[in-house]
Amino acid sequence: MESAVTSRLASLGHPQRLAIFRLLMRRYPDNLPAGEIAEILALRPSTLSAYLSALMQAGLVSQERSGTSRRYAIDLAEVRRTFDYLLHDCCRGRPDICAPLSSLFQPGDRPMTDRRYTVLFICTGNSARSIFAESILRREAGDRFEVFSAGTRPYSELNPFALEVLAAKGHDTSILRAKNLSEFQGPEAPKLDFVFTVCDQAANEECPSWHGQPVSAHWGMPDPVKAMGTDAEKSLAFQHAYGALRNRILLFAALPLASLDRMSLQRAVDDIGRGAVAAPA
Repeated sequence: MESAVTSRLASLGHPQRLAIFRLLMRRYPDNLPAGEIAEILALRPSTLSAYLSALMQAGLVSQERSGTSRRYAIDLAEVRRTFDYLLHDCCRGRPDICAPLSSLFQPGDRPMTDRRYTVLFICTGNSARSIFAESILRREAGDRFEVFSAGTRPYSELNPFALEVLAAKGHDTSILRAKNLSEFQGPEAPKLDFVFTVCDQAANEECPSWHGQPVSAHWGMPDPVKAMGTDAEKSLAFQHAYGALRNRILLFAALPLASLDRMSLQRAVDDIGRGAVAAPA
């Protein structure tokens, strides 16, 4: 294991290979085509190919074929083994130093307490998908969750089609407003238990590291704002986005949070993001 860890650390010592690794971590559990990675990070295809090859050789990234294309994802099992090795090795004789970190990787440790949890949904504009998620979770389980949403853009406005769908579903839209991510940073910001990105572009960006290390996951889905066609066709795209988010949120709200350790909870929210859990009827 020592030689594998040495190879992985050397591979991540290159800033652009590290940027690829960080992008794939933010987009987990997605598998990204090479062209999308190259576009996001402004890398030439030949350069990206060499970097991906090095990361795969080090065991940090996996590849799968989808038709004629190749898609890439973090090899999370090997990444966890790497962290586990480093933490256990450095803690030899001094568990007091590494305990706060290593406890994040120990199944069975520290289940979340039974209390009201704080959740933040992030998108780029905070105009549709994240607003849907905020509204749905607040109505379905507002007694157990304090819910917020925010966007990464400096300024945005609520989308009229999104407001129309929410009003038709019986949500109170008067309490909604587009917010920037900066409202959830700094000493006065609420302490977050969960952070979910609901669009790929937001997950591609370098978001802040959150105080208290909330459980985070990527629940990316198509942007209904980009739908083309008639008003009826556009409205249908928003209806589909609402339905897909509602399925995920019902699954999330049904999780036994107080009895799950952090690792189990992380796997559960990742499974919801990849659609690996059956949607409620």
